[in-house]
Amino acid sequence: MNVTRTLKRIVAAGLAVAVVAGAGVAAAQQMAFFRIGTGGTAGTYFPIGGLLANAISNPPGSRPCDQGGSCGVPGLIATAVASNGSVANINAIASGGMESGFTQSDVAYWAYTGTGVYEGKDKVEGLRSIANLYPETIHLVARKGAGIKSPADLKGKRVSLDEPGSGTLIDARIVLGAYGISEKDIKPEYLKPNAAGDRLRDGALDAFFFVGGYPAGAISELATSAGVELVPIAGPESAKILADYKFFAKDTVPAGIYKDVGETATISVNAQWVTSTKIADDLVYGVTKALWNDNSRKLMDAGHAKGKAIRKETALDGLGVPLHPGAEKFYKEVGLLK
Repeated sequence: MNVTRTLKRIVAAGLAVAVVAGAGVAAAQQMAFFRIGTGGTAGTYFPIGGLLANAISNPPGSRPCDQGGSCGVPGLIATAVASNGSVANINAIASGGMESGFTQSDVAYWAYTGTGVYEGKDKVEGLRSIANLYPETIHLVARKGAGIKSPADLKGKRVSLDEPGSGTLIDARIVLGAYGISEKDIKPEYLKPNAAGDRLRDGALDAFFFVGGYPAGAISELATSAGVELVPIAGPESAKILADYKFFAKDTVPAGIYKDVGETATISVNAQWVTSTKIADDLVYGVTKALWNDNSRKLMDAGHAKGKAIRKETALDGLGVPLHPGAEKFYKEVGLLK
């Protein structure tokens, strides 16, 4: 009987140890998920989103950073999610459908202030910045031989302005307006760059707009396979856009970025990474810190041509909305904010 009692005590003690150990493992492997709304898979947002998701992730069981493992936020699994772009990402953040996303600085400003494309809609007052990323160039891509040398030549042409919910559509309308053109003056279509590229290659489209960092995959592939022309956005019309909308800046696509395409004057807006006040300060602090560690720098430099333009020194340039408190804490620690 005493032996039986002793065995019961040993088994009970073993179970207790197992429960405690199991709880420790569960705590150590506690996971958090962080979605990054990007854009279409053929644009620049999606591959950049993949790079940044990789940089800030540190799944349970990962090797330590100093041993060649992940240098992200402990327990965090971040994912890049394809979307319709800036407006769609902001709407998803506001509704809780995404924890973060990429947006053009102009769209972020309009959402936060309830102006521009958000005129008459609820302000997205909880929108906050994590970082400025890189300039997004406005590309006006034309079919070779279409006779389009200026946006003014788009009258009567078949032109894709990108999908509803994209920042590209908003900026395309601004460019058209500066040149005295409305959507009634063209044959508009509303396609993502890869679908627009396919139609242009087939001769079913004359031109399409794309706003994103160069080189853009869809345009590079099209330039190589079929040949394209980039249409300059320059002259007095461009100057008026810059005067009316302070978030635009002069830009140039260098010669050779796309096969057989020379240097092209255009304009750009900034791509920014935004989140919500609903996301915990500690989490955003960790995400911001992971974004700017040395390991992330290597990933961005090697992962995409536009990754090299993502610099801590320009992280606070031209932000369309206030910083998230978690990000603000990091930038104060490293001396970028006082």
